[in-house]
Amino acid sequence: MTTTAAQAELLRSLHIPGSPLIVTNVWDAITAKIVAGAPGVKALATASHAVSFAQGVEDGEGLTVEQALAAATLVISSVDVPVSIDFEKGYAPDASGVQRNVERLISVGAAGLNIEDSIGQAKAPLFDLDTAVSRVAAARAAGNATGVPIVINARVDSLAGGGEWDDAITRANAYLGAGADCVFMLGLGDEARVARALAEINGKVSVISNPTSVPLRTLAELGVSRVSFGPGILGLTLAHLRAATTQLTALGDYPAELGFSY
Repeated sequence: MTTTAAQAELLRSLHIPGSPLIVTNVWDAITAKIVAGAPGVKALATASHAVSFAQGVEDGEGLTVEQALAAATLVISSVDVPVSIDFEKGYAPDASGVQRNVERLISVGAAGLNIEDSIGQAKAPLFDLDTAVSRVAAARAAGNATGVPIVINARVDSLAGGGEWDDAITRANAYLGAGADCVFMLGLGDEARVARALAEINGKVSVISNPTSVPLRTLAELGVSRVSFGPGILGLTLAHLRAATTQLTALGDYPAELGFSY
């Protein structure tokens, strides 16, 4: 636990407004090793979508908690850098179950986790505010109980689910008050929205990006603390694989990456 606690403290220190932690999301041992070995990488984060699809099930807690913990263990044990686990809704119907499961997640070495506030597979409906806050607080209680200050990246699905701006901000600040270290705001699709969220949220902000998002340098200049790419990294990997397969099947040139050493 001492090592995990140190990893958690290190992970927390990497969330710097204006110099954001960039996490290229991984889903298994080999992607974890490759990403961890890339220049500049200081921490990893899994993406539940990628982890689930790699195991042949749908995202949205298609995995059992046992499978989720096994997948987390595989990634964490493959690298030396801190790892944050996308833990979906905590794999439990209530706050006490969330605490138990997060304690188990900490026991396999997780330095951080994502926890989300939508109920089903879609981004709506959401848990009512009190329930959602209690689940974030339960994750923090798990850290306190184990002596590991696990880094909580609390996801706010209001905007992505068609909800109102004021609800999203209320939730963000409530989650921070319940012990979250960072708020993971979905639905910040343009620079104005990012800037407004940063002005109205009383803590650090994490965003997800893709080719249509605000440029990374601009996100840094605005003061974002963390950027991830979710299932986009799986898509990037599969797109390269399909392109190479097409080239080889057509008796084309050998792709240079075919000689990649891992």
